[in-house]
Amino acid sequence: MRIAVSGSIAHDHLMTFPGRFADQLVGDQLHTVSLSFLVDALEVRRGGVGANICFGMGQLGARPILVGAAGEDFEEYRAWLDRHGVDTSAVRISEVLHTARFVCTTDADHNQIGSFYTGAMSEARLIELAAVAARVGDLDLVHIGADDPEAMMRHTEECRTRGIPFAADYSQQLARMDGEDIKNLTEGAAYLFNNEYEKALIETKTGWSAEEVLSKVGTQVTTLGARGVRIDRAGQETIFVGCAQEESKTDPTGVGDAFRAGFLAGLAWGASLERSAQVGCMLATLVIETVGTQEYTLRRGAFMERFTKAYGADAAAEVREHLL
Repeated sequence: MRIAVSGSIAHDHLMTFPGRFADQLVGDQLHTVSLSFLVDALEVRRGGVGANICFGMGQLGARPILVGAAGEDFEEYRAWLDRHGVDTSAVRISEVLHTARFVCTTDADHNQIGSFYTGAMSEARLIELAAVAARVGDLDLVHIGADDPEAMMRHTEECRTRGIPFAADYSQQLARMDGEDIKNLTEGAAYLFNNEYEKALIETKTGWSAEEVLSKVGTQVTTLGARGVRIDRAGQETIFVGCAQEESKTDPTGVGDAFRAGFLAGLAWGASLERSAQVGCMLATLVIETVGTQEYTLRRGAFMERFTKAYGADAAAEVREHLL
């Protein structure tokens, strides 16, 4: 199964604040907030939704195609992704703009405050999926992740026009979208990814009930934080998958991207929805134990040992066949 992943490509600047954001906020002064935080650490890492998901899929051997835009400063990043099993031939390189930047501060309770500079990402709207397919072969699924909003709209419409199955996953862009935008990005999606809060926001902004959302998509995948994930399909029993036990909670950045990487890799293998979600949860556990979104190492033996402990020998036997 050939999967293309569209989404942001960025450099992440991750900082750690040793206190709690909540302790710095004054209730009756929230209309005039002016704060700065003295941080303990700064990590400059590779990131971006599209690149993070592709990196995880590459680690699992799924050979994804990254669709997005970057600047001329992308060459070292490209070499890194190529070396980790990602097809970067569809990445557009801007002649005038730098690769996007994400600047994020995480407090002691793992709450986060972040800002995102779009840069070259704005040129993702110029990418034609037909040209990507002509270069790499027919696409079986296009994952449309957080990106330039016009690019997300264009990719969605092109998928509908060309009959390419797509996954809707607006995540960070949901806050800026109105109900009509969300409807346009959702209807007809083979998969809809969201967390609990985003699920409620989708229903509020569109005016759709939970049942109406399910009637518009094939499968809705809702991440539940530490409680794992639920998978809903109209007229079918809900699937619940719990999280694997983490060894530490080091940095939550990129955990959702890692889940999607594992889930999509499972789909590429032809695994069931439940098994795909289990792979996603296991990969997400590796990321939460690591600072940065692409700094973890997937050692297959250790991965399978932990996967077996979390989900049982039968599940592990199915995954081992593809992973090893």
